[in-house]
Amino acid sequence: MSKIQIRDRIIGKEFTPLVIPEIGINHEGDINKAIQMIDDAYVAGAEIVKFQSHIVQDEMSSAAKKVIPGNADISIYDIMERCALTKEEEKEIKRYVEQKGMLFLSTPFSRAAANHLEELGVDAYKIGSGECNNYPLIEHISSFGKPMILSTGMNNIDSIKPAVEILERANVQYALLHCTSMYPTPYDKVYLGAIEDLKNNFPNAVLGLSDHSLYNYTCYGAIPLGASIVEKHFTSNKSWEGPDIPISIDPQGLKDLIEGTTAIWKALGGTKEILPEEQVTIDFAYSTVVSIVPIKKGDILTMENIWVKRPGTGEIKAGDFKKLLGKEATQDIRADTQLQWSMLK
Repeated sequence: MSKIQIRDRIIGKEFTPLVIPEIGINHEGDINKAIQMIDDAYVAGAEIVKFQSHIVQDEMSSAAKKVIPGNADISIYDIMERCALTKEEEKEIKRYVEQKGMLFLSTPFSRAAANHLEELGVDAYKIGSGECNNYPLIEHISSFGKPMILSTGMNNIDSIKPAVEILERANVQYALLHCTSMYPTPYDKVYLGAIEDLKNNFPNAVLGLSDHSLYNYTCYGAIPLGASIVEKHFTSNKSWEGPDIPISIDPQGLKDLIEGTTAIWKALGGTKEILPEEQVTIDFAYSTVVSIVPIKKGDILTMENIWVKRPGTGEIKAGDFKKLLGKEATQDIRADTQLQWSMLK
């Protein structure tokens, strides 16, 4: 079984799904908002929170000042300048997260950001979909030798392969998250079948879903398909400003997602069999063969003198009813008696 380990948390099909609430840049550069989201995620039951690390000058050229994302009305450069936390703030946030017993995860969008996170002593790295085919950056981060979770939005199998080759050459533990980079993602563009595609092409990978649809439904659907990680944008307050707020879940949504994915994971597997724990229900729910009128010794059993009734505590179950028809009674049998094989010839 493929698995990865971030500190003490093992992630894979044999283990409870890991739900990653992505705070990302929903704090809009305000560390107090970031702290509130950490607190709310913790109360909702999160084991981990994820941020984004932006060192804008190393991440983007000036050309980015002319590029406006589909979910915003200002340039990507201006958004990241506004939302980037300082190195000291990231250090404080990591300390605060780990003080609560949670895992700290962040996505570096540049070499400088990756080096900064490594200096902070992070346990693992999350790579965003935009960097899935940024092979130089992936190679640089993989040189740290730590687990890497790679989102694969805007990429196909052919462009994911070189990234996986880098990860396997570096001998790092890794996960691949299917993702559709639309904000929000319509349900008919989520393409959960891509999880199976990733499984077939990258059998060594832990699999998951980074989801941008509006609710939790697709994350629930991903678990039976083999997802061991699900990631959703997260905010404390849906009324806050920010480009990712509309596709974010709130604390109640996060609580539901954690409980729901765990419940579905627990329910997987098994075969169609009768469980010992069902016996208490069998005792009242099954039907057994009973006499419906008095039967005298020598009488032949027919549909007119026997039938099937609850409870299931009698010796002859309803499934054997037809075997009794035509048999001879070896003793007198009172009406409403559960029949036994010893009563019959």
